Amino acid sequence: MNTLVMNNSRLGIYLRLGRVSNLPTVWTNVLAGAIVAGSITGRPLSIIHTLLVMLAISAFYCAGMYLNDAFDREIDARERPGRPIPSGQISARAVFAIGFVLQVAGIAILSYYGTWAIVCGCALAATILLYNVWHKGNPLSPLIMGLCRALVYFVAAASVMMVELTTSAEHSLKNTGLFNTTVVLAALAIWAHVVGLTYAAKQESLNRLGSLWPLLILALPVLLYGSRSVTSWTDGGLALLMLLALIAADIIAVRLLITRHIAGAVPKAVAQLIAATSLLDALVIAIAGGGVAAVAFCLCAFVMTRVLQRVIPGT
Repeated sequence: MNTLVMNNSRLGIYLRLGRVSNLPTVWTNVLAGAIVAGSITGRPLSIIHTLLVMLAISAFYCAGMYLNDAFDREIDARERPGRPIPSGQISARAVFAIGFVLQVAGIAILSYYGTWAIVCGCALAATILLYNVWHKGNPLSPLIMGLCRALVYFVAAASVMMVELTTSAEHSLKNTGLFNTTVVLAALAIWAHVVGLTYAAKQESLNRLGSLWPLLILALPVLLYGSRSVTSWTDGGLALLMLLALIAADIIAVRLLITRHIAGAVPKAVAQLIAATSLLDALVIAIAGGGVAAVAFCLCAFVMTRVLQRVIPGT
């Protein structure tokens, strides 16, 4: 591990708290959501606006990670005393403050994109807070974490559509577009993937067959997009290649989980599944006709996440 993270430097502490190695996966979430929404509205993708939404979602993600450490400080003191708060590197009050400021910053950026973007952003902030307050001992917590990532798609879609809450017929039709089947399907796919990886991260007994079956939810994105990937060749088979890449990444992770008796197998599997989020985004983009460049960005994000996880732990 890089000395930047190993030592007690202030920057190293902030990077560890924010799990910033996983940020490329939320960038691809935003890109996928924006491209899906663009395929509905017919609007060209704005690089500047997409980058701004990526910045907002990065703030939300880091906020969630900071709040996770703040709320779990007593448990970490017993189970992971080397974490920044129990080791005395930073106070819980400071971590709480940074977390909530980041959430406010995220909502502030989204305010430019209309009322629905604000609504989705507030829903994301509330869901992040709910997870952090209520995830320990809660068997439904993976569902909540999955909802956090699904809401990222809705935030990105709302930013592209820039819809307003209004009673006018014209805008009512636009508002309906936010919940278009295409957007909902993509959000459902990312929800299922994150539910699976969160379950894997929290499960203590995956060496028992009875504990493996919830991981079947990882197959839902493949089922949702599998037939469309095989039957659509307008992209030169790009969607099918991304489908195969996602399946391969999931199989590698599940094999690690099955052999969890090997030291470090579970953290490695979870890190792999986190990075594979970008492969799912690539599949969604390919199906939506987002083009080779956007898919390539997702592939680069996958590699970047795996490299960064070697320097800054992603879990």
